[in-house]
Amino acid sequence: MKKITVLLAMVFVAAGVFAQTTYKVDKSHSKLGFSISHLMISEVEGQFGSFDATIVSSKDDFSDAKVELTADVNTVNTNVERRDGHLKSPDFFDAAKYPSITFKSTSFTKTGDKTYKLVGDLTMHGVTKSVTLDATLTGTAAGRDGKKIVAFKTTGTFNRVDFGVGKSGSSPGEEVTVIAKMEFAAQ
Repeated sequence: MKKITVLLAMVFVAAGVFAQTTYKVDKSHSKLGFSISHLMISEVEGQFGSFDATIVSSKDDFSDAKVELTADVNTVNTNVERRDGHLKSPDFFDAAKYPSITFKSTSFTKTGDKTYKLVGDLTMHGVTKSVTLDATLTGTAAGRDGKKIVAFKTTGTFNRVDFGVGKSGSSPGEEVTVIAKMEFAAQ
């Protein structure tokens, strides 16, 4: 009888250790944006109107989180229709051939009380490269259903030319700043 009790206790402990929570983005309270310099004198901002993201974590402090994101290139919006059309063209994103941008984390390392280094594979224009982003846990709350809601602000930069988006030396600038402000609800 003792062996069965010990075995059951081990199973319950192991199940608790491996229990993971999946958080899905609340699109109505989230934004996936970017900025890029224009003529090296001003900044143009834009966003993606359609995206999906999840976080999976077994720890309350998210120090083991796995993050995945997909953005629909055809929903790029800089508030200038002509520029948006040009960004979707083969000169830049080539949205007909590469309709999605994806990000899949490889590490999510706690660097402070509410700060993290988020490293992952960014795939854009058919090219995958590792990027490092800064993430800040901006808050947690309980939803109407009692489930946990978390919010993160994530920022970072990368060179668009490294992904084959546009040519070197062309306008806009080459360094893109990502600004993601997202709310996630536990499932």
